[in-house]
Amino acid sequence: MWNDLLLAFGLVMILEGLMPAISPHGWREAVDQLGRLPDRSVRRVGVALILLGALVFHLAR
Repeated sequence: MWNDLLLAFGLVMILEGLMPAISPHGWREAVDQLGRLPDRSVRRVGVALILLGALVFHLAR
C-alpha cells in the first residue's frame, strides 16, 4: 500500500511539473488568472477535480 501511495505521489509531482517546464509563461498567466477568481469558483474546481480523480481511481482499480 505504501509503495502505491509513493508511486501516486510521484506521478502527481511529475504531472504538476509538466506545465511550468513546458510553458513557464503560460503557467504564470494561468496561476495569475486563478488568483483572480473568487474563492467559490476555485473551491468548485477543486471539488470537481477530487471527484474526477476518485472516479478515475475507482475505474482503474
